[in-house]
Amino acid sequence: MACYTRLGRVAPAAGACVLLVSCARFDPAWIPFSAASLAKDQIMLVRQQPPSFGFARLESHSQAYPELAILVSTHGIPDFLAETGDSDQRYLILYYLMPRQAYACRTRHGRAGVLEFAGPYPITTGEYKLLDAFRRGHFR
Repeated sequence: MACYTRLGRVAPAAGACVLLVSCARFDPAWIPFSAASLAKDQIMLVRQQPPSFGFARLESHSQAYPELAILVSTHGIPDFLAETGDSDQRYLILYYLMPRQAYACRTRHGRAGVLEFAGPYPITTGEYKLLDAFRRGHFR
């Protein structure tokens, strides 16, 4: 009988903890070796053939955010994709080397599946040289 009494006291607290955790936002970047954790705080080369990790991340984000798919279909596949985020928002930067432009995207707080866009922004000469050298394989 003592066991049931203790359970009766613990059950409401345990239930409250379960409810609290179920309301928390899940961030896949916390899972070690997941695609989201490997991409976090990275600038990735986006190459369709052979497919690069950056291309896979771009496709994944384009499926999650239809606005991103529209931007990519309008402007083409970017040369690089930068991905970062915090507990509330995810940020993406798409770099297009030929026109020397970049677009910034961020998730809207509290609105899953919606991105806000800014740009195009000019890429500086230093950014261009660094990204172009990386694209050509001068950093191995």
